[in-house]
Amino acid sequence: MLPYLNEVYGNPSSPHGIGRRAKVALEEHREKMAKLWGCKPGEIIFTSSGTEANSLAIIGGALAAKGKGKHVVTTAIEHSSVLKSIRWLEEHLGFYSTIVSTDACGFASPEDIAHALRKDTVLVSVGAANNEVGTIQPLTEIAHVVRDRGILFHTDATQLLGKVPVITIPSLGADLVSCCAHKLFGPKGAGALYVKSTRLLEPVISGGAQEKELRAGTENLAAIVGLVVAMEKNMHPPCFDQYYLTPLSNRFKDAIKCTPGVRFWGPDVSHRLANTLAFSVEGTNSQTLLAALDLAGICVSAGSACTTGALKPSHVLLALGATPEEASSMVRFSLGPTTTLEEIEFTATKFAQVVKQVRN
Repeated sequence: MLPYLNEVYGNPSSPHGIGRRAKVALEEHREKMAKLWGCKPGEIIFTSSGTEANSLAIIGGALAAKGKGKHVVTTAIEHSSVLKSIRWLEEHLGFYSTIVSTDACGFASPEDIAHALRKDTVLVSVGAANNEVGTIQPLTEIAHVVRDRGILFHTDATQLLGKVPVITIPSLGADLVSCCAHKLFGPKGAGALYVKSTRLLEPVISGGAQEKELRAGTENLAAIVGLVVAMEKNMHPPCFDQYYLTPLSNRFKDAIKCTPGVRFWGPDVSHRLANTLAFSVEGTNSQTLLAALDLAGICVSAGSACTTGALKPSHVLLALGATPEEASSMVRFSLGPTTTLEEIEFTATKFAQVVKQVRN
């Protein structure tokens, strides 16, 4: 990224020499991304984040299709950027939605999705893998149900890429696919949206003609370079090696569950991201647990990082059937490619001590 911060620092939209060099670099990296994703360069829209990609897909997709209807479908466990974008459509543009429930492990049934579809349904959004409990959705089956009806299908693949083998982005079966850089060790503040056809979207940010006139604003070239390089290094094969992480995940799950009053949420690791584990802890609350674990040198989350600090129960756990108390005491552990068995054992021991301390 450094050469694009201190050498090729021009605006890609500027006609002068340094701007033209930036434009060439921008399109070269778009082509690299397209080759990696198995799509066309014109099908990639660079954004500032996965959240922005989700908003563009949902609001922009609904705007482009509003002549066909104003009904959208999603699930109760989606990322807040998906749910809030749909809520915005309802509050400001008169859309209405059907929120499909999942089972206790977080799976959305293709049959339930099909049942929710109506004649005026224009968009369905289902995340490929849940960011709090790690559930991997039956995306191919859901895509088949939705696209057979000629309905626009969006999936948030932010959590999936780099953790599960994905040969090509089009193979996911969605018309719109969101991603971001920092889930694959790229820079924060960089994302992208795969768009099967630019006719499927209306812009939600007005101003310039950047990104096929679908996302106005000067492109952050250095961050885009970081995104593409992170994808090149960490998508094929996935940097989160499931064969390495699965036994560590299972060992950690078993050790944490030994603490009385701890409940694990989500499916078996064969249907879950191997690096993601969520627990609720009776007699505690998320914020106190996070603070105590942080003092012990352990970094964890309470649900989504985008909602941490909101002091609200996890909407994902509530959707899975948790009580408000359970949802308010959720902690999420994320393993990494370099996590060791020693770190697993250390964290499990510290966790038991911290829970006892917090309860007292």
